[in-house]
Amino acid sequence: MRARRARAWMAGAALALAAAAAGGAETVSLDEAVARALAADQRIGERRHLVEAARALLQEALGHRGLRYDVNAFVGIAPGVDGGFFKAPNGESCTSLPCTPRDDLYRLNDGLSPWLSVQFKIIKPLYTFGKIERYAEAAQGNVDVKRQDVRLARAEVRWDVTRAYYGYLAARDMRRLLEDVDRRIGKALRLVERWLKEGGGRAKRSDLYALQTGQALARRFLAQARGVEAVALDGLKVLTGSGLDAELTVADRELRPVPLPEGRLRALIARALERRPEMAQLEAGMRARRALVAARKAEAKPNVYAGVVGSLAWSPNRDRLDNPYLIDPFNHAGATPVLGLKWEFASGVQPARVARARAELEALVAKASFAREGIPFQVAEAWHKARAGRRQVEELERASRAARRWLITAYADFEAGLERTERLVDAFQAYVFAHSDYLMAVHDYDLAVAHLERVTGAWE
Repeated sequence: MRARRARAWMAGAALALAAAAAGGAETVSLDEAVARALAADQRIGERRHLVEAARALLQEALGHRGLRYDVNAFVGIAPGVDGGFFKAPNGESCTSLPCTPRDDLYRLNDGLSPWLSVQFKIIKPLYTFGKIERYAEAAQGNVDVKRQDVRLARAEVRWDVTRAYYGYLAARDMRRLLEDVDRRIGKALRLVERWLKEGGGRAKRSDLYALQTGQALARRFLAQARGVEAVALDGLKVLTGSGLDAELTVADRELRPVPLPEGRLRALIARALERRPEMAQLEAGMRARRALVAARKAEAKPNVYAGVVGSLAWSPNRDRLDNPYLIDPFNHAGATPVLGLKWEFASGVQPARVARARAELEALVAKASFAREGIPFQVAEAWHKARAGRRQVEELERASRAARRWLITAYADFEAGLERTERLVDAFQAYVFAHSDYLMAVHDYDLAVAHLERVTGAWE
């Protein structure tokens, strides 16, 4: 064991020196890879922008408390008017009786005049029977839901990086295993070829063919492991934002089982129900839906408001009419403070809106009930899988060590002429199968632990 660790340490040191000489490949641990991915992944940026959009909706709801401005201004053309309200029988302005009201509205006797008109309202809501408050509360619940979406996106990115990282470690260790087996089979092949050349019956031609078959199969799986290793490393480069052309290595020298999370199952379930972003989303969603139901009900009630309304008009080529009983739309000015009551109620629409909001709330309540039942099962499933995976790793680790000892002793006996080729091939196969199963078990166990942390809300 010490010899193996020494060789592994020397190999790692040699690789590090080679990387430094080649320009310094960047080395990242799992935590560093996760941190870089969280900073680079655009999915998180998208969710953050949606949070800002939800905040804008909240500000829009709160903004209804402020002043509302309704202004309509235009410039037009009106008939010119010269003279008063009455006219003389000859059609000119009346200065003495008899006089009659003018009737030349549609005649352009006095030409045209520009017409400037402005109507305005400045309204301040005083009391809306809870509409603004309830809609603002619903908008705040939407903000809280979108914030938890950011947490979900972060957990998704972390899960992708974890899978890529452990997948790369497993593929790399598998490739190293098969390279070691290929070297050992090559040494055995050269030994058998030498024995066949020397004669003496120490080896048969079938021994050569058996080893050649084993070497070809090992190289076939070696090519597959190299492909998986390259794909996993490229995926890690993309996730961390390094780019496919970057030189990237991982800090772990080999794939090892991680510790089991501490805590009993009941404690983990309680933590999941408290810290899972989905539970926070459900709570915020129900709060928003309740507020929305209340707001829909309040739509049937009026709004009390205060404000100022006014109108201005000016037409320079028309004589101004100042009779208080008549309104001159072309030349006037007026404004007044008002206290009003506005009520808009659609008898067939408003109850349907309330019923829809209530139905959506009930659907969310049902979903929350299902989540409170489903999340404990999800945590229990992940917990049992992680514990079972840990036991598998321990047993397969013992099997891998025993298979390696079998291979070493079988090869030594083969060199001494005390072991048959078939038994050596069996030892090669047992070692490959045992150690590859061990690597896959560690890979699956590490991912099971990561999944357990994810479903219990440990990832932020």
